[in-house]
Amino acid sequence: MDLVDVLLETCRDETTAEYRITRNHIKSLFVDLVISGSDTSRHATQWTMAEIISNPKVLERLREEIGSVVGETRLVQETDLENLPYLQATVKEGLRLHPPGALFARSSREGCKIRGFYVPENTPLVVNAYAVMRDPDSWENPNEFKPERFLGFPCSRQQDERDHALKYIPFGSGRRGCPGSNLSYIIVGTAIGVMVQCFDWKIKADEVDMDEAPRALVLTMARPLKSIPVTRTCRFQVPDLEMSLNSQT
Repeated sequence: MDLVDVLLETCRDETTAEYRITRNHIKSLFVDLVISGSDTSRHATQWTMAEIISNPKVLERLREEIGSVVGETRLVQETDLENLPYLQATVKEGLRLHPPGALFARSSREGCKIRGFYVPENTPLVVNAYAVMRDPDSWENPNEFKPERFLGFPCSRQQDERDHALKYIPFGSGRRGCPGSNLSYIIVGTAIGVMVQCFDWKIKADEVDMDEAPRALVLTMARPLKSIPVTRTCRFQVPDLEMSLNSQT
């Protein structure tokens, strides 16, 4: 029984369910899962790979780190990510420059005053995460792709950590932040690690087209990244499937 079965069973339950859900609720849930859980990670991976291809020094440093930690006999795995700080920093920098959800809609639960400006109760609010993470008052050379800025970030006090969290918000912040942020870091980090490890990347044009699509729900490239993967010479160990099956029987 999977998630769909459980939801449909609850939908059909007319006696014991404390809260009735309909098929429309189920459809809306899965639309959210597809857009928020899959589409955003896909665009984050595409944007970050575009930046890596545009910055050969970043690609080379990633490859050196992966080679020293993982080696050339197996692929990057989820468990390797904690030992690959530059790869983590590269993913964070890609999300800083190109957050899939560039705008966050919120509503004030009660009236409050922010820097002398009064916000009434139930006022619709929009947080521009794109602008926050390119603010020159918070980030040095904010439009440059520099993963190094996320290496060894100094947080000497709790207030320093809080201030940094308010400047870097690709997944929102607080209780209304994205619940899938950790999973997204894993998916994007592993995918980029494997692509950097296994392939060289070439483009036909002189440079990558980094234009953004206008008026998109998710921050997307105006024209999808088109690059040519060239297989690198690696010696990955492929498990002997037949031997594994025989050992289990």
